[in-house]
Amino acid sequence: MVTQGEEFWEGRIRRTLAEKDAGPVLVLVAGAAGTGKSRLLRRLAELPEAAGVMTLWRCGDRQAPDIAAGAPALLLVDDVHAADAAALARIRDVVAEAAPRTAVVVTYRPEELARPGLPFGPAPLRYPDGLVILRHQVLPWHAGQVAEAAREVLGEGCAPQAVARLHERSGGVAQVVVDLLAVLRDSAGERCTAADVDAAGVPVRLAELMLHRTDALPGPARRVVWAAAVLGEPASGADLLAVAGLDVRTAQGTDDDPGGDGGREGHEGRDALVAALARAALLEDAEHRYAVPVPLAAEAVLEAVPGPVRQELHGRAAALLQRRHPVPWAALARHRRAGGEMRAWLRAVERAAREFAAEGHHQEVIALLEDTLASPLVSRPARARLAPVLAASAVVALRSDQTVEVLTQIVQDEDLPRAVRGEMRLDLGLLLCNQVGMSTHGWAELERSAAELREERPELAARAMSALAMPYWPGNSLDVHLAWMRDAERASAASGDEVVKTAVAANRAGLALSYGNPEGWELLKALPVDSLDPRCRRHAARGLCNAADSSVWLGYYDRTRELLDQGLELSARSGAPYTERTAMGTRLLLEWATGQWEGLGERCEAFVRETADMPVISADARTVLGLLNLARGGWGPAASWLSGKDAPLAEHAAAPLGATLAGALIRLALARQDLADAAARARTAWNNIVTKGVFVWAAELAPWAVEALARDGDTTGARRLVDAFADGLRGLASPAADAALWWTRAALAEATDDPAGARPLYQRAASAFAALPRPYAHALTTEGAGRCALREADAHTPEGRDTTDDDRDTTDDDRDDTHDEDATPDSPREQGLADLAFAAEQFSDLGAAWDAARVRALSRAHQPEKHRRRPGRPSYRDQLSPREREVAELAGNGLTNREIATTLHLSPRTVEQHVARAMRKLGTATRQELAP
Repeated sequence: MVTQGEEFWEGRIRRTLAEKDAGPVLVLVAGAAGTGKSRLLRRLAELPEAAGVMTLWRCGDRQAPDIAAGAPALLLVDDVHAADAAALARIRDVVAEAAPRTAVVVTYRPEELARPGLPFGPAPLRYPDGLVILRHQVLPWHAGQVAEAAREVLGEGCAPQAVARLHERSGGVAQVVVDLLAVLRDSAGERCTAADVDAAGVPVRLAELMLHRTDALPGPARRVVWAAAVLGEPASGADLLAVAGLDVRTAQGTDDDPGGDGGREGHEGRDALVAALARAALLEDAEHRYAVPVPLAAEAVLEAVPGPVRQELHGRAAALLQRRHPVPWAALARHRRAGGEMRAWLRAVERAAREFAAEGHHQEVIALLEDTLASPLVSRPARARLAPVLAASAVVALRSDQTVEVLTQIVQDEDLPRAVRGEMRLDLGLLLCNQVGMSTHGWAELERSAAELREERPELAARAMSALAMPYWPGNSLDVHLAWMRDAERASAASGDEVVKTAVAANRAGLALSYGNPEGWELLKALPVDSLDPRCRRHAARGLCNAADSSVWLGYYDRTRELLDQGLELSARSGAPYTERTAMGTRLLLEWATGQWEGLGERCEAFVRETADMPVISADARTVLGLLNLARGGWGPAASWLSGKDAPLAEHAAAPLGATLAGALIRLALARQDLADAAARARTAWNNIVTKGVFVWAAELAPWAVEALARDGDTTGARRLVDAFADGLRGLASPAADAALWWTRAALAEATDDPAGARPLYQRAASAFAALPRPYAHALTTEGAGRCALREADAHTPEGRDTTDDDRDTTDDDRDDTHDEDATPDSPREQGLADLAFAAEQFSDLGAAWDAARVRALSRAHQPEKHRRRPGRPSYRDQLSPREREVAELAGNGLTNREIATTLHLSPRTVEQHVARAMRKLGTATRQELAP
C-alpha cells in the first residue's frame, strides 16, 4: 500500500470514475477522533464525477451499501471502526469484488480498531487484481489552518496570542477548534484574547469522548490517565507510573525481564499503561513519552478525579519534579498549590519568577505572578517580595490589564513599607503612561513615587524623576520636564548605581532630541550599548528606540533607520519586547513619511491586530491608517482611524501623534468645506503645542491650522501662529519642521490672496521636502506652487478664468497635450501646469487617489479652451473612460457624490451619471464594489 497526499488520491478517484476501463481504487483514510474525516467524505461527495454514482454510508446505519454492477461507483464508508460483524463482512465483500471504475473510500479511527492496524478485521482480505490501494493520514491542523478557521468565525478580532493558545489547547484537532470557536463567537466580544480561549472551557464532545475512554479502563490504567492529566505534558512511562502510585520497575521492560514480569505490581503498572494506550486514552509520541490525546482534555479528566485523590497525584508530581536538575520551578509551584502545600507553593513561585526575570522571560514572570498575587492566600510579606518582581517585568514586557489591577491594589495598602510602595508606584506609573495610555493617572503615580522614594531609595527616585522628564504626554510644559531632568541627574549621580545612571542618561538624550536640541546626538553616543549588565543594555535599547521616534518627527530619516536597526537588535538581545514593539511602530511612521506606501496599510492592520490591547503601541499604526485613507479618498475610514473608536485617545496620545492627528482632521474638515470645525480644531491643537512648548512637533499641524484659520476669516490668528512657529524653532535642528515652516508661510500668503508671494514659498518648501525625502509633502507643496502660479496667471487675464468644469467631460486622455501658444515656457501658467502634472504623477505613484484626482481636475480646469476636447463624446464602449475610472475610485473609497463633485470641479448630477455608468460597465451592485 502507498501513502499519498490528498490531492494525489482525489485525482485518482476522479479518473477512476470518469475514464473508461479505469481500474478500481481503495483509499484508507485514518485519523483520530475529530480530525475531520467525515468532512473530507462530504467534500468528495460533492465532486462533479460523483453525481449519481455516489453512496455515503456511516457504519452503524441499518441500510448496507449496494453497488450496481457494471456502472461507475463511489462508495464512501465512514467510521469503519464502528462496524458490526455483518456490516464489516459486507464492506469486505465490496472491496473483494471491486470492479473497474469503482472507488471505495474508508475512514476509521486507528485508536478504536478492534485489531490495531487492521481496519477490515483480523481475517486476511483477498484484494482483486488491479486494485490500487492508497493510504491517507488525516493530521491535526497546523497553526496556520487554526488561524484561518479563527478568522472565518471571529473575523480580524482574534489576537495572535489567542490563535496560538487555541492551537495549543486544541492540539489542532479540527472538531475541537470548531467547537471552541462556536463558544468564542458568542463570548469573546470584539476582541478575542488568550484569556477568552482559556475561559471557553472543554467542549462537550471532547469531554464526553475522553471521559468515556477513561471510565472504560480498569482502575490502575485509569490512575495512569489521571497522572498524565495532572502532569499536563508528555512524560515517560516511569514518571507516569510514579505519579499514579504504581510500581515503575517494569514500565518499559528490562534486559533481565523483557516481558515485564518482574513481580505482580510491576506487571500491573506495565499493563495499566498498555491498557490506557489501547483505549486511546493516552497517546505515545516519537520520544516514547505519553500524554492525553488533546491537551484541553486533561481538564475534563481532572474534574472527574475526586479531590483527595487529585491532591495526592499533585503531591507525587511535585516530589518527582523536586528531584530534577534543574528544578522546573514554575511547574513545581503549580503542583505545590494544587496539592495544598501553600508555603512550598510560594517558595517555588518566587524561585521561578526570579529565574524567569534573570533570563529575560518577562511575559512568563507576569503570567505567574499575576495569578499568584491575585490570591487572598498570599501573606503581606510574600506580597512585598513578589510585587516588585512583577512590576519590574511588566515595565519591559507587554501590557496586561491584570498587572495594572494587581499593582493598583498593592499601592493602596497603607501597611506596605513606604519604599516598597514607592517602587510599585514607579512601575505602575510607567505602565499607565507607556502601555495603557492613561498618562494623566500615570503622571500622578510617578510624582507620588518620586516623593515616597526620595529619602529611602534615591536611585529609584531618580528613575521616577527621569520618567517625569519625558515630554511626550500632554499637560505639562517643556520647562517642567527640563526641571525634572535636572533633579534626576543630581539624584542618579548621587546614587552611584550604573543601571540608574544609564536609565537617566537614556532619558536625557531622548528629552534633548524630542524638542530638536542637537546636543541629544552626542548624549546618545555615550549610552553603554555594550554593557555586560542586561539591565543597562535594556535602558540603552530604550534610548536608541526613543531617539529613533524623535528622529522620525525631526526629519532625519537615514538616522532613523540606523537607530531602529540598532535599537531592535539590542532590544531583542536584551529581552525588551515592549521596546521592540515601540520601534516597530516608529518604522511604520518612517515608511509613511518616506513614501514606502505599498503594502503599508496591510502592515499597519497586522500591527494593530497584534497590539490591539496596547493602545499606546498601536497608536502609530492607527494614525498611519488614518493618513493613508485620507490620501486615498476613504474619508469614512480615515475619520474612524483618526477620531473614532479605532483612534488613539486624544487626551492620552503622545503629543507628536496628537498634533499629527489634529492636522489630518483639520485637513478632512477643510476638504468637506466645514471651515468652522477646521478652525476650532486648529485653535485647540495649536494651544496644546504652545502649552507643551515643543514646536518641532507642529510640522504636521501648522500648515493646515494656518489654512483653516485664514479661510475662516481669522487672518490675525493665522499670522500669530506663523510667527510663534518660527520663534519656537529658533536655535533648534529639525529639517521636517523647517520645511513645514516654509509651507506654513506659503499657506498664509495664499489664503490672504497673495499667490505671487505664496508661490516661491511653496517652491522653497517643496525643495526642502524633496531633500529629506518626503515625497507626499513634496507633492502637496508642489501642488501649492502650481495652484498659485495658475491663480497668478488668471489675475493677468482680463476676463479671469472659469475654474469650474461643471458638465464638461474633459479628461487627460481627451485633451490636446500641446502647449498654449500664448504662453512662454517660463510663464506662470506653463509652470503651474507643469507643477500640477508632477504632483499628479507623484500622488498616483504613491496611491493617493483623492489627491491625484483633485490635482488632475484643477489642471483640466485651467487648460486653454482651444485645447480642450472637441464637442462630442468619444466612445469607450464597455470600458471605463478616464473620468469614469476616476469617479469610480473615489466613490468606491467612500466619498459622496457632492464630495467627489467638489474634488473634481464637477456638478453632483454629472458625478451621479459617471457612477451609474461605472457600476453598469463593471457589473457591480453597490458603490463599495467600485473600489480598486
